[in-house]
Amino acid sequence: MAIVTTAATGAEQLEAVFREDGDRLWRALVTFSGDPDLASDAVAEAFAQALRRADVLRDPQAWVWRVSFRLAAGELKRRSTTVRAVPEAGYVDPELDAELHEALTQLPTQQRACVVLFYYLDAPIAEIARRTGMSNLSVRVNLSRGRARLRQLLGDRDD
Repeated sequence: MAIVTTAATGAEQLEAVFREDGDRLWRALVTFSGDPDLASDAVAEAFAQALRRADVLRDPQAWVWRVSFRLAAGELKRRSTTVRAVPEAGYVDPELDAELHEALTQLPTQQRACVVLFYYLDAPIAEIARRTGMSNLSVRVNLSRGRARLRQLLGDRDD
């Protein structure tokens, strides 16, 4: 979490968030979306929007994370309604199991966001709630449902 003094301007706080969280946010969005270009666009757009509002944001870190995930989710939804002549090959993190990645893409957006943030970012419930704008209870419900769905999709993997 970015530690910023109260004397710092909004732009300085945002720069600190970018330096500390930019790469982690991008990796989380790549895992969430399966598309590095979409992740790059969502991060860039979220920081650009935050920069315009820098002096009025109370928690720039949470705001940027929330907006990045919303932008990525909106683009994924837009793509799902667009008919493509040739299916696009998605990006898969080489450290992420291909079967797990495929199962993640089948989760609803909020469940996927909670699962990715909980396991990939190792964020506690309260931090996920802060970064996504959900209540703690919503995060718990989405995380529980996401885990249950992943168990259905992946089966028993303790062989």
